[in-house]
Amino acid sequence: QVQLVESGGGLVQAGDSLRLSCAASGGTFSRYVMAWLRQPAGKERELIANIGWSGGSSYHLDSVKGRFTISRDNAKNTVYLQMNSLKPEDTAIYYCAAAPIFRYGTIWDYWGQGTQVTVSS
Repeated sequence: QVQLVESGGGLVQAGDSLRLSCAASGGTFSRYVMAWLRQPAGKERELIANIGWSGGSSYHLDSVKGRFTISRDNAKNTVYLQMNSLKPEDTAIYYCAAAPIFRYGTIWDYWGQGTQVTVSS
């Protein structure tokens, strides 16, 4: 059983940067594909990025490419989401998730509790 705890959310202005972190425990971190998803208020949850077991492969949603970067540090059991040039439409609850294989939808095996990111214009 993997436990995931996100941190780093907050209120920022458009154009600012934030780095989200997700600390994992309870399992062998390097055996899991990690992901970040988000859910704006009143909208469906969407996958924005995932990263493979060693960090060598990753996927980013088109709308965040060039602005967001997912990375992981297996020695620290942590996955990150660096978010630059934030826009008001990035406002959402951001979730960390894990699964033993790559997935490209919103069905993941383990979830964090979420962290709120609010971008003001």
